[in-house]
Amino acid sequence: MENSRNENGDFVDRSSERRVLTGMFRDRESTENAYHTLNERGYSKDDINLVMSDETRKAHYNEDNISDKTEIGTKAAEHAGKGSAIGGTIGAVVGVIAAIGTSVVIPGLGILIAGPIAAGLAGAGAGGLAGGLIGALVGSGIPEARAKLYESGIKEGNVVISVTPRNNEDAEYLEQNWKTNRGEEVHY
Repeated sequence: MENSRNENGDFVDRSSERRVLTGMFRDRESTENAYHTLNERGYSKDDINLVMSDETRKAHYNEDNISDKTEIGTKAAEHAGKGSAIGGTIGAVVGVIAAIGTSVVIPGLGILIAGPIAAGLAGAGAGGLAGGLIGALVGSGIPEARAKLYESGIKEGNVVISVTPRNNEDAEYLEQNWKTNRGEEVHY
């Protein structure tokens, strides 16, 4: 049983609370590897949050550069041709970003959010966007200190991925995988 103290100093059983796994990635390859691993474990674009600057999206995650002359670009182009870019292949991040129906850009900040956080913000309307990036991250279960760290990283061109693991086995597997694949500030 996981217990901690609430704001009143009382012990609270937190074992039933859903925890969020988060990680920050500096390049397209590590970002797509992390996303691919989530797909392999059965998580869909509706389970996964991606947060990046609009500038990063334009530079690295758009349909124009999906066929870059890299191994990742080649695989992405092959799979995109088969209609599976969103289905868990390398290059899937481009497909998710292209599926703008579940993403929002926070006005004035140039931050793109795709996934369940975006759906929640879109449902909240302008009031939901007023809290900015840190508010969106904290609202999704990320502690404020970490949200501030991620905000700085996103402004530097990094991508933050978060997911609510279905069980401890998934959480441990994903956490280790992300760390092995150059994920930074990976926390569960």
